[in-house]
Amino acid sequence: MTTKFHDHVLPDAALAQLFNEARSYNDWLDRAVTDDQLHAIWDLMKMAPTSANMQPARIVWVKSPEAKAKLVECVMEGNKAKVASAPAIAVIGYDIDFHEELPWLFPHTDAKSWFDGDEEGRTEGAFRNSSLQGAYLMLAARALGLDCGPMSGFDADAVNAVFFADNPRHRANFICAIGYGDPASIFERSPRPDFATFNRIA
Repeated sequence: MTTKFHDHVLPDAALAQLFNEARSYNDWLDRAVTDDQLHAIWDLMKMAPTSANMQPARIVWVKSPEAKAKLVECVMEGNKAKVASAPAIAVIGYDIDFHEELPWLFPHTDAKSWFDGDEEGRTEGAFRNSSLQGAYLMLAARALGLDCGPMSGFDADAVNAVFFADNPRHRANFICAIGYGDPASIFERSPRPDFATFNRIA
């Protein structure tokens, strides 16, 4: 049972769907993911926090057979079948020049000036915050009843060349297959450490 810290804690069923029983899938049922579902994922994930609301993630949602075939050629051998069978794959990238959008994304102050002339700092911030957004994407997908299969085994330069060629300031971070996972494709959950193993309270 979940410890009730306050009145707004999610019920156990919701925590199971998001975390405790959620798994990373390796194969997918033959069931489509609609464009409306992808829009719904975005509409949830965009509400989660990023630094100065920078929202640096730039996502290509790969669905067509042609686009999937191109992505399959960019991933390591062990990921090819996972990509090929997925109804949709999110290529989660980041925009090094995200700061150009800050005048309307963070209008409270001149946040753009914080990042002008500091490409190294922008790249670090964009990578960090797009990683957060990728995690939000997975939680949003799970909240909407979908399953995820995140992957980092790919040729980033190849992915950039195929999917971000028209935006050369965008870079691939990681990819995440989305759909309805085939339970036969997962194995026993790997160990999870208890709090004391990797945590301390200072």
